[in-house]
Amino acid sequence: MLGLSIILKQLLKGGHAVGGQEPRTMDQANPPSAATPSQVRAGMHKIERREWWLWSSAVLVTLLLTLGIVSFVFPMVHPGGDLHFPDLSYAARGLVGLVLLFDLYTVYQQLQIHRMRQRLIEGEELFRLITENAADMIAVVDGEGRRLYNSPAYQRVLGYTPEELRQTSSLEQVHPDDRSLVQEAAKEALSTGVGRRIEYRMRHKDGTWCVLESTASTILNSDRKVEKLVIVNRDITGRRRLEQQLHQAQKMEAVGRLSGGIAHDFNNLLGVIIGYGEILEEEIPKEDSKRDSVDEILRAGRQAAGLTRQLLAFSRQQVLEAKVLDLNAVITEVEKMLRRLIGEDIELSTNLGKDLGRVKADQGQIEQVILNMAVNARDAMPHGGRLSLQTANAEIDEAFAQSSPYPVQTGPYVCFTVADTGVGMDAATQAKIFEPFFTTKEKGKGTGLGLSMVYGVVKQSGGYINVYSEPGVGTTFKVYLPRVAEAITDQQPRSNVSDCARGTETVLLVEDEDGLRTLTHNLLERCGYTVLVAKDGKQALQISQEHMPAIHLLLTDVVMPGMSGPQLAQQMARQRPEIKTVYMSGYTGQTYAGHGALDPGSFFLMKPFTRDTLASKVREALDGVPAAAGK
Repeated sequence: MLGLSIILKQLLKGGHAVGGQEPRTMDQANPPSAATPSQVRAGMHKIERREWWLWSSAVLVTLLLTLGIVSFVFPMVHPGGDLHFPDLSYAARGLVGLVLLFDLYTVYQQLQIHRMRQRLIEGEELFRLITENAADMIAVVDGEGRRLYNSPAYQRVLGYTPEELRQTSSLEQVHPDDRSLVQEAAKEALSTGVGRRIEYRMRHKDGTWCVLESTASTILNSDRKVEKLVIVNRDITGRRRLEQQLHQAQKMEAVGRLSGGIAHDFNNLLGVIIGYGEILEEEIPKEDSKRDSVDEILRAGRQAAGLTRQLLAFSRQQVLEAKVLDLNAVITEVEKMLRRLIGEDIELSTNLGKDLGRVKADQGQIEQVILNMAVNARDAMPHGGRLSLQTANAEIDEAFAQSSPYPVQTGPYVCFTVADTGVGMDAATQAKIFEPFFTTKEKGKGTGLGLSMVYGVVKQSGGYINVYSEPGVGTTFKVYLPRVAEAITDQQPRSNVSDCARGTETVLLVEDEDGLRTLTHNLLERCGYTVLVAKDGKQALQISQEHMPAIHLLLTDVVMPGMSGPQLAQQMARQRPEIKTVYMSGYTGQTYAGHGALDPGSFFLMKPFTRDTLASKVREALDGVPAAAGK
């Protein structure tokens, strides 16, 4: 028995020190994030092997003890070879039974521990799969803000390795403007035991800022006090970008609708003012003292008409005469005008791309876009500088579309770039430059409609415009227009007309505004035409049915109550296939065919119009040859 006791002590001692390492406390152990999943599993298997060795040793010792007890109670074998089995005492039997029962229980207990450990390993594996594959970033911090755990999503989303995160505080990557918010939310969670949702910016490893949506949960200790915080961060940068795009689009659409509606009503009033002013100008001699007053009225009316056209361009509610264009040719045509416009102290350079694709747009409006951007660049360089124009083919891919501050369609485009070396703009100014009436110029030196008109024309032409600028460095505008495969539209010859192109044909005038209808009637009669007048489409069809002689031209407003101009033209064409049509409007909304683009071969008269433009456009439609004055 003494030898067995010594063996038992040695076995227990050896089992305690297997591996030559003392067990470590939690403070001495590595933090959870320090061990990889494979290392954790290897450690669990090592511990399990140690315990199996320990329990096997214990079973062996109990078996040896059992044999020792039996050797004391059983007699020796007789020399004759017969075995004599005296009756065992009840105490000896009970002791043997207890030892055997202990052995069985030891094996059963080890099996149960093995099963529980397997469940623990499976749970750890499931937790690992969840944390490693979760899109959200999960962090555990203590009450002092020290990082205890960071899920692998931090490296996928923000680019930081676990080692880099452990070496920094939890606030180091937070945007300086948002740190107070994060600290207040953490203090509130620690004091109340309830976390709240916040949004803040966190720096990516590449230096950019990501917007995170953060929710904190608390872990309480045995005293019901907050010991740790479990923080779940979700990257919502893309969502916020889309929301900003939607907000900007809705704002620009609302402003466009408002400005378009105002321009529509104002155009009708201006048409009456300009029209009757021209009649007075024609009847009052130049030497009359009243002539100067009439000239001033006309000058103011024409300036106001220019402003309304810019408003309509911004609101994308003007009618465009779209043609297939070579943008290089358009820039070459306006280059001489640009040099006179920007002045001698500004150096103008052009770099026109070879094999440039074609675009489909209104040439007059594209020319105005170029002029407006050049004027804007000139004003940004009061002491001179450089202005460069560049064209090139471009492809908008998914990466560009996702980085754009507004929705963009992928595909082939022609890129037109206008860059200057002016004073530049900060981010706050860039966010407002396309809004109507926004200007950084001194009072009286700008209307704030130049770039809004550029924005409207580009958008209505199916394109996009980007601005890149830094204070003191300069500004670059990039205009992207869809590339088309159609052939360039041939320019038709123009005929010269007199100041008031006359005719004797019959014109059916349809206009719902009384003042403008009366004025247009008088102007057409002064040019020699026979004029039939209707206030809407229904009355126009009735007049057409009752009027037996030929009606050569339908001059109709586009937007009218009950029946639009294009609908009236279709019905008139069934009654009189030979009739020509001229549409006139200052506002089309989205009711016109093509959402504001004229069909090839159609004629359009923009309100407010002068006597000469009215006469020229009517003559142009009747003769089928574009008139110079009509443009």
